[in-house]
Amino acid sequence: MRFGSLLASTIISALVLSSVSGVAHAAPRVTSATDKGPIGWQVYRQMDQLAAMRPGAMSRQFSSFDRAGGNDDGFVGTYSCLRTTATGCVIAERTGAGQIDSMWFTRDFGSMVNNGRIKIELDGRVVLDDLLQEVVDGKLGAPWVWPLVGNGDDTSGGAVVKVPMPYRESMRVTVQANPLFYHVSYRDFADADGVQTFDPADKALDVVAKLRGYGIRDPKGVAATKAPVAKGAVAPGKSKNVAALAGSGWLTQLRVKIPQIVASPRVGDDGRAFAVGGSTTFKVAIDPANSGVRLTRRYDPQVGNQRARLVVDGTQVGFWESGPRIPTGEWRDQTIQIPPALTAGKSALTVLNEYVSSDLDVNEFRYAVHSNVLGDWRRTDVVDVGPNHPGDEQAHGYTIKGLNWQGYRVFRYPVAPADVTRSDALLSGVRIVISFDGKTGVDAPLGEFFGSGLGEYDTMTLMSSIDTAPDGWYTSWWPMPYARNATVTLVNQSGVELGDVTVETDHVPDASVAAALQSGRIGYFRATSQAGNTVPGQDFTFLQASGRGVYYGVTHSMRGAIPNGNMRLYLEGDERVYVDGAATPTIYGTGTEDFYESGWYFRDGITYTMPLAGNPAWELNGDGCQHDCTGAYRLMIGEAVSFSSNLRFDIQHGPVNDAPANYSSTSYWYGQSQQALSESDVLDVADDASRAAHGYQSTGETRRTLQSTFEGKDDKVTVSDGVAATTGAISFALKLAPGSTGARLLRMNDQSEAFQQASVSVDGVVVGTWFQPLGNTSSRWLEDSFELPGSAVAGRSSVTVRLVPQTGSPAWSAARYRMLTKTD
Repeated sequence: MRFGSLLASTIISALVLSSVSGVAHAAPRVTSATDKGPIGWQVYRQMDQLAAMRPGAMSRQFSSFDRAGGNDDGFVGTYSCLRTTATGCVIAERTGAGQIDSMWFTRDFGSMVNNGRIKIELDGRVVLDDLLQEVVDGKLGAPWVWPLVGNGDDTSGGAVVKVPMPYRESMRVTVQANPLFYHVSYRDFADADGVQTFDPADKALDVVAKLRGYGIRDPKGVAATKAPVAKGAVAPGKSKNVAALAGSGWLTQLRVKIPQIVASPRVGDDGRAFAVGGSTTFKVAIDPANSGVRLTRRYDPQVGNQRARLVVDGTQVGFWESGPRIPTGEWRDQTIQIPPALTAGKSALTVLNEYVSSDLDVNEFRYAVHSNVLGDWRRTDVVDVGPNHPGDEQAHGYTIKGLNWQGYRVFRYPVAPADVTRSDALLSGVRIVISFDGKTGVDAPLGEFFGSGLGEYDTMTLMSSIDTAPDGWYTSWWPMPYARNATVTLVNQSGVELGDVTVETDHVPDASVAAALQSGRIGYFRATSQAGNTVPGQDFTFLQASGRGVYYGVTHSMRGAIPNGNMRLYLEGDERVYVDGAATPTIYGTGTEDFYESGWYFRDGITYTMPLAGNPAWELNGDGCQHDCTGAYRLMIGEAVSFSSNLRFDIQHGPVNDAPANYSSTSYWYGQSQQALSESDVLDVADDASRAAHGYQSTGETRRTLQSTFEGKDDKVTVSDGVAATTGAISFALKLAPGSTGARLLRMNDQSEAFQQASVSVDGVVVGTWFQPLGNTSSRWLEDSFELPGSAVAGRSSVTVRLVPQTGSPAWSAARYRMLTKTD
């Protein structure tokens, strides 16, 4: 079934699921089927299990980053191919069980045409082999449709594939031509238990519908109890408790409304216009429990006397009228209320706009849909019109007749500067503080917590939303467990009176949560904020945490301090992620806007939002921004970073941390303070005493000294150590900590020769192949790892490891082995 035939059924599903009243579902669950985290489509079907720990998964990434530590991250494709075959450029390759969770590409300002075909092989089977441009355009049909895929228009310069693809034995991704810039994010599993190879025949229409409701409805789909609504003011320097929950359960939704905060006036948007005889039509979602619906159109008033007839489900309900021309480049909104007689009991409406008259044509940029439910106007849909929103238009069945113009505008709403200043102060200075069982888990600026730290910008993510309508809500859907109690507090550090605030809290009592938290099977929700001026030569740290947890993403506010020239140079910084004390980052990106799954400085400033990444804000020399400022978010739902002892999640500012800026960020994660991974033994291959103590034996070994560096933040620090290159079998014994449930074997090695691989046996039982396709002749030191399954180590005090380098592969390199033992 191609996209056209899929469209109608998916729209209907999405509209029905968009009902705010909805159908009752079970409470959030406290455990996953495996310790690997969700597998396959469960990534999106089990959004209620975000709090579950993932000790059986290691998140990694292949990317085109500059191996020499500079900024050549893909401009000419120097480091883009792991190897080249008759099919093309291999960009990702792995043996063992795992899952591809996310892929991102860019080149040619977001066009994928010159990449040719993409071929994905899982367990020896080809699951995708087609033109990459057609894949990200959604032309293949489900599951390869928006927003599980997105092209350069959808993402303002990138291309994404968010289809989760598990495999039991191996994976390989090949692009016909050198793709230049790319990321392939995946998870390694210690074993294949619970893993079924991805089947592209599963169209996952329920997942498509869920993701198309991003920023509108709760992706968890749980029924909840509403706590008493809190209202009132908070004076400067004061705080106000707005919710107190008792017992064991989940905080499932948090909504805040502050009418005194105004929307930031500078807005970039794309749109279309139709002329004489023209019209547009589309479908929108509404709440069946509504007592009326309002439809708000954004338009450009530089075209005067626009008049169009609004028809809803075949009945005329009013006229869009712009009035005389306003030549100053300002945005205007018009709202028409649709009577309850046409909307009550319905979950969807068909909208028709017909040209009547105009000085030129009738333009439209965006339609916001609100349903009145018990006196509360709730946003139930948004239709973003224009050439930069092909996926959104297709999802709503948007069509236009008599197209006369299409393009992009950056205008302002008529808002007083003093109101903007006051609003920005409240968004950054009012903090939302949430405590669980007596300990603070959330302490973040109000705006950044909900997705926009620079100002009130319309933001729609899978887990939160900011509705900039005057009566709009800020909404969070992160599931937040607590064993005994939870409290929500607003702390006003802004210096401005916070007046007339309304807070709604939804919760689900669940007696099983207390035991799950105590056992460490799930973690407490955290929203951790950082802020400050960037430091030359040092990464900015989103999160540095100890214990165990799962990192799900970040909202990032960047305020550049470059007065002229390339004012956006700070966007050249790469993300670098260090897990459980490893010296080598498991994730190394190619640029800041690349991390936010866009490209080319967000196509030179075109804002966008998608379910899992976006750039809702760009300010330039005004509205509280001295030079150039960017607001962005990234959610890593499938590719969430699991850690068992510690995590450091950094991002550079500029090509080599050389662009001055002021950064602030709020990271979303779940955690427990107790570590579940500890170093139980170390074998120093260069030390004879250590070799003897561990019964180290090898054949075909050559020993030498290497002076080089590690990739990442320490790529200027030279490390000198002995290293062995071995062509024959290697064996040694390593100790395990008491109560072992699994283990990770780390190897410090020389990666100057790529594609090293060796079979791995533990106490005589083969447990897999250690395959490392990476190579680097600049920073030659690498610390990689191999996950040992619980069945190979459980209950043992030590194990004997045997490594046999594969025929035809380079010599196996090692300077040191570290055994990390996993415990509950």
